[in-house]
Amino acid sequence: MQRVVVISDVQAPFEDKRAVKNVIDFIGVYQPDMVIQIGDLVDYPTPSRWSAGTRTEFEAGVIRDSEYTQKNFLEPLRAVYDGGVGILEGNHDERPRKYLESRAPALAAEDKFYRFENLLEFGKYGIAKLPPYYPFAPGWVAIHGHESPGLNQVAGRTAAMKAKKAGVSVVMGHTHRLAISPETTGFNGKLKTIYGFEVGHLMDVRKAGYLKNGPANWQKGFGLFYVGKYAATPQAIPVEDDGSFVVEGERFGEIKRSNGRFAKKVNE
Repeated sequence: MQRVVVISDVQAPFEDKRAVKNVIDFIGVYQPDMVIQIGDLVDYPTPSRWSAGTRTEFEAGVIRDSEYTQKNFLEPLRAVYDGGVGILEGNHDERPRKYLESRAPALAAEDKFYRFENLLEFGKYGIAKLPPYYPFAPGWVAIHGHESPGLNQVAGRTAAMKAKKAGVSVVMGHTHRLAISPETTGFNGKLKTIYGFEVGHLMDVRKAGYLKNGPANWQKGFGLFYVGKYAATPQAIPVEDDGSFVVEGERFGEIKRSNGRFAKKVNE
């Protein structure tokens, strides 16, 4: 049985620092077989449509935010975990590339630097850039969620809709919601169940200045998969307001752990 941790929507430098630290610490203790970050690792506010025509657009923050993400996410992750890490490109990650394509297409045609895998130096950290609909487990693919149109305001239903279209179970981010939504078809005992799994987010919502009408229907969390030879079992891991969470009966985070098997590993 293999274990895969799936993280989405960190959106550095607007991440929830406690939650991200706790998730990275957990990965260091748990040592899963693979970690997948499925997009929007970096927010890149400077070239966003929200910043067009404002002072922020001229702040030259792309390299700054890339270096910040390396220092505060990739380096700490690699300090505790040397297993396989794959990252998908989210709609925020692609902002520098899209900005260049729309504002300076003659340069974009030859540019490689402003692609997020190069801005974040994936090669330096031994990280693979994963394609959309990446098959990481039997019957499951990973996407960020912006690749095809359509959003549902009910947690889990956007992923379920995309899973139904693809004919395979889908894990995704993008919605910032945390839920698993199954859908079963068939008759006379010949049934097939596929799942849509939205793995939440790890950002600090207080830093989301575009939420002008109050709090959004977002849930902090990440995903965990138990992967066998023929199938995989998904588990949603909610992250509490203090950045802590529970996996397999053990609490990770601000609340001190004691006598558990994971805590024992830390002490050793």
